[in-house]
Amino acid sequence: MKIEDLFNQSTILDLSFFNFRNAITAAYFANENLEILRVNENFKTFFPVLGNVTNAYFPDVLQQLGVPGDLIEDFKKGIKEDGRVLIPQINIEIDGKNRVYSLLSTCTDDDSFSYLNGIQGQFVDRTAEWELRHEREQLLEQKIQDREIIEAKSRQLQDLALRLAKYLSPQVYESIFAEEEGTVSRISRKNLTLFFSDIEKFTDLSDTLEPERLATIINSYLSEMASIAIKYGGTVDKFIGDAVMVFYGDPETEGDMQDALKCIDMGLAMIDRSNQLQKHWKKLGATKGLNVRMGIATGFCTVGNFGSDQRMDYTVLGSPVNLAARLQALAPRNAIVIAESTYHLVEEFVDCEKFDEITPKGFARPVQVYLVKDFKSGKNRAERQQLSMIKNYVEVNVIDSSNIHAAIEELQQIQIEFEKQLPPTEDKD
Repeated sequence: MKIEDLFNQSTILDLSFFNFRNAITAAYFANENLEILRVNENFKTFFPVLGNVTNAYFPDVLQQLGVPGDLIEDFKKGIKEDGRVLIPQINIEIDGKNRVYSLLSTCTDDDSFSYLNGIQGQFVDRTAEWELRHEREQLLEQKIQDREIIEAKSRQLQDLALRLAKYLSPQVYESIFAEEEGTVSRISRKNLTLFFSDIEKFTDLSDTLEPERLATIINSYLSEMASIAIKYGGTVDKFIGDAVMVFYGDPETEGDMQDALKCIDMGLAMIDRSNQLQKHWKKLGATKGLNVRMGIATGFCTVGNFGSDQRMDYTVLGSPVNLAARLQALAPRNAIVIAESTYHLVEEFVDCEKFDEITPKGFARPVQVYLVKDFKSGKNRAERQQLSMIKNYVEVNVIDSSNIHAAIEELQQIQIEFEKQLPPTEDKD
């Protein structure tokens, strides 16, 4: 006699499925042939479309619930071969709302009560979990989209910055994008060296050339001149037609003398380059070539951002600006004329000759004007890199800063020689 014969089968089933009746999941029990024997009330509540599911074939129930055929076949195969199956996602519409369930099923094996052997399982409501997962996926997708938008905007800003760089001098451009306080954000008073140049009789040239050829020639000329100005550390203020305005001393400076020397060096390099390109410009249509005139003046100017809320211009204002422009108009062909203020800064290194004496509008006294010849013999352009320093006892003037170690050794030797000449100190002990 088996132990199961001592108990009422219905009572044992009721006791065994007591937890099913009280479970918050939709639970079922089926025999080995997958015929449903019992379900709890939640099962009926969740799936009223099934009606009376007693003795129903469970794969048919899954089919009515809309489970895809391949998942149903996987369910039957898993129960048969592994004795357990997990279907992680089953979408079911209940009361007009889409819900997500996972189905967990396993074979039961009871040695004492054979009628408990079969398949039991439960539908677990995962709707909240899947909604959170969906929200997380949406957030992740939105994050990816936002990153793509940011990358696209960054590329646009980079392209804009590259285009903007063509409208600003490199020093001003770097200062603006580096947000260096006090560099270009405020207006200040500084001693600057101003440079103006233009092409002689350019109006005649513009009247005789087609617009396309004129644009090619002038763009070639301005590109070459701007490259040289940048190479020599000048701040390219603006192009006014064929005229070029450059200044030294802001936003970076090496001192008044060095700024003036670099400006003259730049002007001479521009003349050299113009001479090299004469044949090229003649082939483009400038039959007489391009001849330039240049003027340089040094003095205190107001430098900074000027303009309106709609458009700002980083430029300089002051009488030295007007003087440099006036000197440029007086200069001979392919030559540089400098003001007296500039001459006194560079006369040690630059060979100049008196050219004229003028009284520009707004000036109280005449201004001596000098014509630049070239750097003096033995004062080549590398030697103008000086280091000057005045302290309490000595003034140091190093002509060639590239050989600073030799200068230090020379100073040390002077110290040794000087100490030899000092009288010996008395020993107070």
